[in-house]
Amino acid sequence: MTVHGVGRSEGEAAEEIGVQWLLQPRGTARVRGPQHFRHSVQNGIRLSEYEDVLGEDAAELRRIFPDGVARLWGATPPKAANNDKAKALRGRRVGDEVLFYAEKSFIARATVQGIFRNRALARKVWGEDDDEATWEHIVALGDVVEFRSDAMPLLAELNTPTKLWGLMLVSASDRLRLLDRVDIPSGWQPQAVTFPTPRSPRLGRRELLSALRTLRTSTQPQGPSRHKPLALLWAIGRVAAKEDRLAPWEVFEREVGPLLGEFGRSGSQVTPHYPFCRLRSSGVWEVEGVADGVDAAPRALREAGAKAGFVAEAARLLRGARIRAEAINVLCATYFGDVDRARLLAGTGLGGYLSASGATDENEVDGGSAGPVRRRPTRGMRPERDQELVRRVKNLHDATCQVCSEPLEVLAGYHSEAAHIQGIGAPHDGPDKLSNLLCLCPNHHAQFDRLAIYIDADWTVKRTRDGKVLFELRRHSQHVIGEEYIEYHRLLAQQGL
Repeated sequence: MTVHGVGRSEGEAAEEIGVQWLLQPRGTARVRGPQHFRHSVQNGIRLSEYEDVLGEDAAELRRIFPDGVARLWGATPPKAANNDKAKALRGRRVGDEVLFYAEKSFIARATVQGIFRNRALARKVWGEDDDEATWEHIVALGDVVEFRSDAMPLLAELNTPTKLWGLMLVSASDRLRLLDRVDIPSGWQPQAVTFPTPRSPRLGRRELLSALRTLRTSTQPQGPSRHKPLALLWAIGRVAAKEDRLAPWEVFEREVGPLLGEFGRSGSQVTPHYPFCRLRSSGVWEVEGVADGVDAAPRALREAGAKAGFVAEAARLLRGARIRAEAINVLCATYFGDVDRARLLAGTGLGGYLSASGATDENEVDGGSAGPVRRRPTRGMRPERDQELVRRVKNLHDATCQVCSEPLEVLAGYHSEAAHIQGIGAPHDGPDKLSNLLCLCPNHHAQFDRLAIYIDADWTVKRTRDGKVLFELRRHSQHVIGEEYIEYHRLLAQQGL
């Protein structure tokens, strides 16, 4: 038996729906356990007395404890990366139930309301142990109830027959199976797991990208679960395609399910209802038709006509091409470093980010007016381009490539191509104007479009795969190139690095 449940891997247990048990030794008098329990759990601490060490956790702690009295408990860092304590710290969740243990008995229960890591706060609340470590892995506790129940029947089931030596996590299914091994106070009912959505007074670019970079994911032996980041990439694809930001559960299940099967961790279950509901903890996701805090099963989601997607402010930000590209880069770099980027982006509806043009036609794929451009039917939908701008950029540079400075001679003279820097095809939606154009030879046009080369801030042309300087971009005084478009193209080129 593992600490997460009989016959289950750590990753599988972490993905179960329901309340887990966090079995927490209170600690002996030698480590000031009774004193700490009385100070921060029974009495609680006044947040106003710890303002100088709350740091970025201040707002969330005040949200959880509006009366200003916080009930907290902590754990010191584990001494090994994969011992029982480390697994418990990684696998615990908001909504889990803590059972405090002392002298072969459970002495109190509480609900996890928040999870923090704050060394300065822990040191001020509890000091340090003999190894100069402090209890910096902090949980905020609610619904504290003191009682006494013999712990031995439960510990025997968990192959810990003598005493509880350290922090232990029990899976949701095993908790339900073993509830009768603990004499829970009468009148108390098991609670549904909750995932409160952090409320930010303002959601801007920085907050959005930070939320994507710090998703609360379960840890599997191969690494963090990919359920949430896959769902978010798919949802960004919907925003790029100008679809409704909230997707019905049936659509989400039909389209995200196969992505979990193809790009999820090896051995991970295909459970699209998990990210559908649990992404609310990110602060950038909402679910309609299901009450906050409810982690609904597929049938319940169908019956409720549930919809989910980015909150309105996040969707508004992601409609901007640059922030959208940055968000894709953050998710790919953070969670998919070992995944074939082309397959991943194509699978999530973001295949346009594999080229600067964003279109599938081979050569003249750009065009239109300043901003998202008019489209005319061809084999699909293709942007119209301003041919006068094409002629102008070629004339300014005498049909000579701005990258290699080589004119390409053909029978009728010289051949060059006008290349948009930020493609005006979807999903990039760049403007069709001179400052967003380069004059290139066919070879460097293809390399520029396929992101094999990019232009750095010093106007050198670099090879993407190794950053080697190849050329210096030729410029013309009457051709002012928009640096914002160069930056956007560079962002696309560097997404796989």
